[in-house]
Amino acid sequence: MATHPPRRRARALTLIALAAAVLVGSAPVAQAQEIPLGLGHRLVEHYEGAPATARPVPGKGTAQHPYLAPNGRSGMHADGAGSGTHPYPGPLGRAPRVDSEKIAPVGGECATVTFDSGGRLVTVCGTFSGFLLKLLDPGTLDTLAEYKLPQRSSTVEAVTRLDFEKIFKDTSGGAYFYLDDQDRVVLADSRQHIQRIAHRQKGDGAWEFVVENDWDLTSLVPHDCVTWTHLFPSGVCDPVTSVMPDWDGRIWWVTRLGRVGTVDPATGALRAIRLDGEEIQNSFSVAEDGVSLVTDHALYSFDADADGVPRVRWRETYDRGTGTKPGSVNQGSGTTPDLFGLHDEYVAITDNADDRMNVLVYRRGADVPADRRLVCKVPVFRPGASTTDNSLISWGNSLVVENNYGYENPSTLLLGRSVVGGATRIDVRADGSGCDTVWESDVRSPSTVPKLSTANGLLYFYEKRPHAWGIDAWYLTAVDFRTGDRVFSRFTGTGLAYDNNWAPITLGPDGTAYIGVFNGIVAVRDSA
Repeated sequence: MATHPPRRRARALTLIALAAAVLVGSAPVAQAQEIPLGLGHRLVEHYEGAPATARPVPGKGTAQHPYLAPNGRSGMHADGAGSGTHPYPGPLGRAPRVDSEKIAPVGGECATVTFDSGGRLVTVCGTFSGFLLKLLDPGTLDTLAEYKLPQRSSTVEAVTRLDFEKIFKDTSGGAYFYLDDQDRVVLADSRQHIQRIAHRQKGDGAWEFVVENDWDLTSLVPHDCVTWTHLFPSGVCDPVTSVMPDWDGRIWWVTRLGRVGTVDPATGALRAIRLDGEEIQNSFSVAEDGVSLVTDHALYSFDADADGVPRVRWRETYDRGTGTKPGSVNQGSGTTPDLFGLHDEYVAITDNADDRMNVLVYRRGADVPADRRLVCKVPVFRPGASTTDNSLISWGNSLVVENNYGYENPSTLLLGRSVVGGATRIDVRADGSGCDTVWESDVRSPSTVPKLSTANGLLYFYEKRPHAWGIDAWYLTAVDFRTGDRVFSRFTGTGLAYDNNWAPITLGPDGTAYIGVFNGIVAVRDSA
């Protein structure tokens, strides 16, 4: 056996040690574990339909927001305007493969998914021990970095009072976050703080999250909230539901109990107003002409004065119905406003009318006469079974709306049950004189935020159909944007763990469709 001089051997051992350290540092924090399949997965079809041919839809996307990550990568609704569109293709159904990551023993849903400049997933996943900000490898779904966020009051209440409905109707705590133009996450946590969090790779190759800014809103927002050590508060708790930047870089925030505020990132100055008696459960949209948000009473357009105080440009009430429908979080519109139009002139929401929900399209300008504000009011879906709690999809002068009537929480669909379903495309006429229904689909997508790939012309829904044997099978279903016809469906899994419970479908830059599900995240990608 050959021998080495002591100095050479020491140098070799040092190099081996350094290499081992780099390899260990480069390893993921946690390797992905598949979400287990429930009963009946061998008894259902795993693929239906046929592969599609990509047919890009004509037109141009919404303007790129200067303070957001590129369109398609920045948040739950894909861009600042809330279009629900992605500029790159999703799966075409060519031998699609399904992968998943189980985030927690129970729960773990990864709702909003964004993509950094390297294509890595940045997402927030909800668990019973708290929300987790995670950096995931897009191919393997391995966790590269993790940052724990504070526990939400709704989770503590659900466990201590055995009322789990509180979790499923809580949109606060970081679920609505955005990725900014420097790959930083901006979110509002359950302590009524806004945090700006970067991620970076260390010298040993490992990734980490780093909090760059923390803005405390508690001077403006009531925060006597339930915690594990404070189970019976006597005051008011007002969770912050969403954050978004405006065109000047100012960070806007809204609370469940109707507070609308701003943070100046340069100075930390905080400003806020209150919309008395109104509730905000959805996110909001931003374009160069201002901020659009909807409460359970009205649609608003805002801008800010020179001091950053939110100022109402115009307000339109809508039919909020007489109660909360099964499939709605509250008594009001379930949609984040869509800013759209061939000339960027419209904003659309849905109402909560009792018999049939309506799609409402308005003209956006601050100087529009009151009698010309409403462009159209179009009833959709079956009488007595019509509601949505998800944003519309908008492209050009077209809108697509999904019916969520009947979905309350994951238990709603157990034992082979489903919802009445349906999706409809509505187009605003070229002359702005009204709107027309283009097609209606029977797709049964209980609660997902659907998406459109403008690169291939396919709409993506997360579907569950009724099953006579009680099998709970879930599918990624592609629908032709032009015709409303089904193209293909790919089975993703069976059982409660695969229910998406209001999480969106998100199309990645590599052509993968990601779906947040109750137990983590699922990825569907073509393999041929």
